[in-house]
Amino acid sequence: MKHTPSVVLGLCSYTHDSSAALLVDGELIGFVEEERLSGQKHTKLYPARAVAWLLDQAKLTAADVGTVAYNFQPARYLAESSAALRLALSPAARDRALARAHGFAKVAVRTQRRLWLIGRQFPAARVAPVLHHRAHQLTAFAASGWDEAAVLVVDSLGERQTTSIARGHDTLRPRAQTLEAINDPASLGYVYGAVTEHLGWRRGDEEGTVMALAALGDPARFRHLFTQAVRTTATGFHINPAYFPTRTLTSGYERTSRRFVTETCPERHPSEPLAEVHQDLAAALQERTEQVMVHLARRARVLTGSRRLCVGGGVATNCVSIGQIIEAGIFDEVFVPSAPGDAGTAIGAALAVHVSGRSPRPVAGVARSCYLGPSFEDLALDLTPWPGLHQKTLGIETAEFLADQLAHGTIAGLFQGAVEAGPRALGNRSILASPLEPGVVERLNATVKFREPFRPFAPMVLAERAGEFFTLGQQAPYMSMASGVTDKTRERVPAIVHANGTSRLQTVTKAQNPFMHAVLTAFGCRTGVPVLINTSLNVKGKPICGTPEMALDCLASSGLDALFLEGRWITK
Repeated sequence: MKHTPSVVLGLCSYTHDSSAALLVDGELIGFVEEERLSGQKHTKLYPARAVAWLLDQAKLTAADVGTVAYNFQPARYLAESSAALRLALSPAARDRALARAHGFAKVAVRTQRRLWLIGRQFPAARVAPVLHHRAHQLTAFAASGWDEAAVLVVDSLGERQTTSIARGHDTLRPRAQTLEAINDPASLGYVYGAVTEHLGWRRGDEEGTVMALAALGDPARFRHLFTQAVRTTATGFHINPAYFPTRTLTSGYERTSRRFVTETCPERHPSEPLAEVHQDLAAALQERTEQVMVHLARRARVLTGSRRLCVGGGVATNCVSIGQIIEAGIFDEVFVPSAPGDAGTAIGAALAVHVSGRSPRPVAGVARSCYLGPSFEDLALDLTPWPGLHQKTLGIETAEFLADQLAHGTIAGLFQGAVEAGPRALGNRSILASPLEPGVVERLNATVKFREPFRPFAPMVLAERAGEFFTLGQQAPYMSMASGVTDKTRERVPAIVHANGTSRLQTVTKAQNPFMHAVLTAFGCRTGVPVLINTSLNVKGKPICGTPEMALDCLASSGLDALFLEGRWITK
């Protein structure tokens, strides 16, 4: 009898960071964020390009999809709508009770309609809504490859939940049992986004800029305010609405209060210069975020008894907080997946459906995988649309060639292999530079990335030599952890040390990325330092380049010196 495969398509769509993942008989065929193919950063649109690529990879059609797993459950929003009316009894929140009830009800209806729209794309499939935090939990735990771990998810909002602690177990059929959850309006992600917006940056996009700015400020100035605004409890935390008014999910309602403005500073317009007060506000926000994240990690340790921790959700991209959890020694090891934000929940949603179904097949292709998107190795390159660019084909010693160019001061784009999952540059879609080159950080910010001058650049290092330069004490494959540095780093490569004395580290093994391991080895042989600056292949406001065309546009429109594109060296 012919076997009919179990085909599960996981989707993140219609909110932000649209993406798709495909499981066939439990094996992850691939995952890609729609922005990497469309060029529209944080796109909310249905991931048509991502879905088409995945089905083509599996040699399937839309009619072959048995289940579409969606990363939200509309009924949970509706439950919060009725619960919101209780806020009418609270003097601090009663003015928003009706707006909140209406907002959550409206999102519930909208989410239900999205499920219907998705179902129309797949005639033979059932559409399965998956609890948002469950999707986050399974993405983080399954990607770790561990058989058991604590799982902490912290984000802005998933239906009602903003924080959850679970115990993950079973490598072959990953499952996560939620032990404790915190509901909105207690949301660490909401607070960080609100202050990001107050400081003049885009909420949901530029929180990393605020994290970088925090290193320049003094948290003492607003420490008391954030202690009052974000109060820890025995089991978690809650938010003081006197500073951060209750969320409504309806436009026109401010996220910070008049009291917050009076006690800090007026809202900054993006065109205004940065002042000391802005740096201090960012510093206090970041300090409190770190304190609460460590507090939650300790709670996860108590609840699960686990010695390992997986962290997911948007707040997991706050690498300084992750570094603080590691330094606290609460767990033997901490893991953050390459795509901890909402895009990655496409994988977790698909996993949730697979492990709860009848298929006996174990999950494969998820653990420690990040190079999951399209590749273009056999590309026939035509540079006609870019008349100012020139190419030459390289020989077999491509890693040696690239290392030599970098050692001589070239800032090069790198486009090779499959598109990475997640927001960091992981060695396939990167901009590489020597940290030994004078003024390299200033040049990268001003002429290549076009971003704020205080933004740091992350180092990548040979995993076997990481201990010479960094104090983290564990692997950091996805550039998601801030590490302290050694005296050798301060002396030899100060360009990679941020103002707070840390570096957002990426360790590289030969098994993980053979080409980048070879480049780092060759660069180390030339310079004595097996460390390179590694940032994503894009400029500010654009997504990471997922296609050759996007990469060539990046080269042509920025201060990049050259682009290494699948064995070709392209220059201006």
